[in-house]
Amino acid sequence: MKYILFTGGGSAGHVVPNLALMNEIKYSHRLAYMGTGGIEKGLVEQAGYPFFTVDCPKLIRSFTLKNLKIPFALNAAKKRAKEILMRERPDLVFSKGGYASYPAIWAAHKLDIPVLTHESDLSAGLCTRLAAKKCRYVLTSFPETAEAFPNGKYTGSPVRREVLNGERTRAKRKYSFTDEKPVLLILGGGSGSRAINEAVRAALPVLLRSFQILHLCGKGNLLPNAPEGYVQREFESDMGSAYACCDMVLSRAGSNTVFEILVLKKPALLVPLARGSRGDQVENAEYFRRRNLCRTLPETELVKLPSALSELLRDEKLKADLLSCGVESGTKRILSVIEQESGKSI
Repeated sequence: MKYILFTGGGSAGHVVPNLALMNEIKYSHRLAYMGTGGIEKGLVEQAGYPFFTVDCPKLIRSFTLKNLKIPFALNAAKKRAKEILMRERPDLVFSKGGYASYPAIWAAHKLDIPVLTHESDLSAGLCTRLAAKKCRYVLTSFPETAEAFPNGKYTGSPVRREVLNGERTRAKRKYSFTDEKPVLLILGGGSGSRAINEAVRAALPVLLRSFQILHLCGKGNLLPNAPEGYVQREFESDMGSAYACCDMVLSRAGSNTVFEILVLKKPALLVPLARGSRGDQVENAEYFRRRNLCRTLPETELVKLPSALSELLRDEKLKADLLSCGVESGTKRILSVIEQESGKSI
C-alpha cells in the first residue's frame, strides 16, 4: 500500500479538492495531510485523516512590517516539514497549492520524494510558481495554464463525487421548494460574501417574485424572520442536494466552485472577488464569460442584480452552450497521474 501525503491550505479552495481526491483512494492507499492550523486542519481531521501541523507564514499583499518576519518563520516551517517527511517517508507528496503547501514541497524535493502540484486558476499563484521546478508535473485546471510550465500537464479540476450525485426531487423536498418557480442557489465562498449577502437581501422582494432561493450565506450571517420561498443556511454539507435542486447559481468565481457549476451544466451569474485578491477570480470568470458559459457582474454593479438574473434566466443560447461545452471532472485524470508517479494502481 503506497503512502501519499497531501498538502495545501490557507483557504477551503485548497483543501476541498484534496479531500475529493483522498476520498477516492482512501481504501487503496495510506493517506495523510500536512498544513497549517487553519481551515485545513479542521476539515481534514473531520474527514478522519492524520494531520501534521506546520506553521507556515503567509505573505500579506500590502506593505507591512509583518512580512519582514517571513524568512525566519519559513525556515522554521521548512525544517519542521523535513523532520516529518524524514520520519514518515511517503511515496509521493501531492500539493493543491496555497502558502501552507510550500514547506512540504520543499522538504520532499530535498529528500528526493516525488512531488505533484495542481493549480486551480487560469494564472498560477505564487506558491505554484515557486514550487514548479521542484515538481514532477504542474497539473492544471485550464489547458492554457499548463503551457506556461515546461512540466505542465492539463488534467482539469477535481470535482467532489458528492456534488454529482444529488437527486432533484428529493432535494427540492428537503428545502420545501415547489415546481411553481425556478430555484436560485446563492454561494458566497467558504465564509459567505458580505457584498452578495447585502445585495441579495436588499433585492429580496423583487427576486422572490421570480425565484425560490437557497442562500448559503456563511457563519453568523442568517437573516431573522426569513420570508416564504427564501431558505438560508450558514453552511451546507449536502452540496449534492443544493446543486440538484437549483436551476441557476449566483456565486463568487473561485475556480473549484466554477468548475462544479460547469460540470453540472448550471447557468451562473458570477460576481468575482476583486479587492483583497490577486485577481484570479476576475480572470476565471472572464475566461468562461468569453466562451458564453456564464454571465458576470462586477461587485460594484450589484445594484443591477435582479435584472442580471432575469436576463440569465431567459438566456437559452447560454444554456445550450453549457450542455455542449464538454467541461467534465478532472478527478480521474489527476488520479491517473498519481498512479503513474506513485507506482500504485488505483
